[in-house]
Amino acid sequence: MASIEFDPYLERKAFDETKEGVKGLVDAKITEIPRIFHVPRDSLVDKKPSVSDLEIPTIDFASLHVDTASREAVVGKVKHAAEKWGFFQVINHGVPLNVLEEIQDGVRRFHEEDPDVKKQYFPRDDDNKKFIYNSNFDLYSSSTSLNWRDSFVCYIAPDPPTPEELPVTCSLGGLLFELLSEALGLESETLKSKECLKTLLMVCHYYPPCPKPDLTLGISKHSDNSFLTVLLQDNIGGLQILHQDSWVDVAPLPGSLVINIGDFLQLITNDRFVSVEHRVLANRQGPRISVASFFSSSKHANTTVYGPMKELVSEENPPKYRDITIKEYTDGYFEKGLDGTSHLLNFRI
Repeated sequence: MASIEFDPYLERKAFDETKEGVKGLVDAKITEIPRIFHVPRDSLVDKKPSVSDLEIPTIDFASLHVDTASREAVVGKVKHAAEKWGFFQVINHGVPLNVLEEIQDGVRRFHEEDPDVKKQYFPRDDDNKKFIYNSNFDLYSSSTSLNWRDSFVCYIAPDPPTPEELPVTCSLGGLLFELLSEALGLESETLKSKECLKTLLMVCHYYPPCPKPDLTLGISKHSDNSFLTVLLQDNIGGLQILHQDSWVDVAPLPGSLVINIGDFLQLITNDRFVSVEHRVLANRQGPRISVASFFSSSKHANTTVYGPMKELVSEENPPKYRDITIKEYTDGYFEKGLDGTSHLLNFRI
């Protein structure tokens, strides 16, 4: 019997036109996952071992405001994490646990809404909306398999749709940029003065349970096109970072927030801080909920030009990247999609 020819574009288009995302597949009680989600075996294993006895740094902010010595100790830990890991978890960060739980519940409620309600927010071709729901932003541009997740995207700053949500996230973001500035040996306001906080994009992911988690990924290997990302994840797990050529689990820690350095911060610090590749495994359990706040991943026109900071370059340590605008970087990042390669490498001198 002749095999049915597989046309990935037509299958992606058919999936897209349902406007029901991965959750729609799960609600249909599928037992196999469509081929457009299948990851090549070598890509999934990635020839890199998974290491279970390594943990990303956890930093306690409880002592931050006690005295100068306590703050300097926290700055030292932030410096180590940003230079060696690119990821760390923060506890006692000031955001109440009930607020974190309410955010996750809100994300779950939207993704579990009636499909007809969600479809109103599914404009694949409208970049001007402040709230967009979709599955796989790079569905048509990515050359790799689709990821097992649905998302909604919301611009929180500038011009937030709900101003009352802004203070908690922005105050923590401001504190993190102060500590990172101090970790570079600079004045605490330095990174804030470079408008690293200007735009805040919140992406809320919903990973339905997957019947064949060994065949696909929740999110493919990538680094973030941001200065800094603050992530709230639930207790299911699946996030892994690439550290010293091994995959390391970012184990859920109740009440914590995961912080990671983005591509723009690696660029302006001239590789002092590292933007690390990471991925999310698919899981039989679920749904897994995560909420990522990206500082300055911007679709908005912004003429600011960024390059390695003059305070950090010298004759002995010349600039390693050419100057860019965030829009130039972001346009290329989205056009490329999550294909497992670093977009930052394209800007190296």
